[in-house]
Amino acid sequence: MLSVLKKFLFEDEQHTDNNRQETDRTVEKKLQVAACALFIELAKADGKFTDEERNFIIQHMKQCFNIDDEYAKELMELAEKRVKDSVSIYEFTGEINEHFTQEQKEKLIENLWRLVFADEKMHAYEDHLMKKVSLTLNIEHKKLIEKKLLVKSEMGLS
Repeated sequence: MLSVLKKFLFEDEQHTDNNRQETDRTVEKKLQVAACALFIELAKADGKFTDEERNFIIQHMKQCFNIDDEYAKELMELAEKRVKDSVSIYEFTGEINEHFTQEQKEKLIENLWRLVFADEKMHAYEDHLMKKVSLTLNIEHKKLIEKKLLVKSEMGLS
C-alpha cells in the first residue's frame, strides 16, 4: 500500500516537473521568436531587408540565446512567418513585456539600435518604429535616446 502511494506521489510530482519544463521551453521559444520578429520588423522598416541585416540578426540571436547555426536559421524562419502573419508589433512586445525584466528590455532596445546603425545610417521609418517599440515595452524616451547615443558612440557615428 505504501509503495503504491509513493509511486502515485512521485509520478505525479515527476509529471508536474515534466509539464513545468515543457512550459518553460515553450515560453523560451515564444520569447526567442518574439525578439527575432522585432529585429525582422525593424530590418524591414526601411523597405528592404538586406543580407547584411539578416546575418546581423542571425549572429545576434546565436549570441543572445546561445544557439547554434541550424537553430538560429530555424528561428529566423519561424519569426519571418510570424511577422508575415502578424497584425502589429504588439503581438511581439506583449510576449516580451510579460517575461523580460526592465533591464532585459533596455538591452533589447540597445541591440535594436545596433541593427538600425549596422548600415551607418538611420531611416525615418526605423526611427519611428524604434519609438513605437520602446513605447510598447514601457521604456522611457530618455532611456531610448540614451541607448541610441551609446550605440552611435560605440560605432563611431556622430
